[in-house]
Amino acid sequence: MPYLPALILGLVLSVYWARVMRLAWKIHRQAGHSPNFSPSEPIGKWLRIAWHPTVAVWIAQPYLVAFMKKLPWTFRPLIRSEALAWPAAAVVVLALAGTMVCWRKMGKSWRMGINPDEKTELIVSGPYAYVRHPIYALSSLLMLASVAIVPSPLMLIACGIHLLLLQLEARREEKYLAIHHGPGYLEYCRRVGRFVPRWHIRSA
Repeated sequence: MPYLPALILGLVLSVYWARVMRLAWKIHRQAGHSPNFSPSEPIGKWLRIAWHPTVAVWIAQPYLVAFMKKLPWTFRPLIRSEALAWPAAAVVVLALAGTMVCWRKMGKSWRMGINPDEKTELIVSGPYAYVRHPIYALSSLLMLASVAIVPSPLMLIACGIHLLLLQLEARREEKYLAIHHGPGYLEYCRRVGRFVPRWHIRSA
């Protein structure tokens, strides 16, 4: 019988990234150009070189743990705790659901990277009224829950790379949005936290 928390994680990640690919195809069809899956600007291209294999490991690792008894040490979980894995499995399902809400809110403005020559609509309502990067925040939560379910050396490495790249991409996007949307975006940044809400400012 497969290890169910890892199998749930694998299925959630498969749905997550399949949805990303579908969104990319949909935006390409509507806008007539790529949604920056492979960004035209150099830094974005270099980041993708690290990001794509990280995502591949992230998706594959849970299935290996779910179905294989003997694994190389790099793929083998350092610990296996049902008490930790099942709550984490619930978190990954909720993170997927929350991300779908964010994708729907972004609509045609959703992109996977930065095109310096393109200006998209600034979305500041829904989840974006509370954090500037809710998709990245939920992706970070999804990755941390993945480590709780499958704490292998390889997953820990993927986690470190993914979280670092999300931080870098968020900051790069903010510079791009500040250029295209000006003072209005800077005021939005002052009021709204990057990954967690700024309740004390919102209620002031």
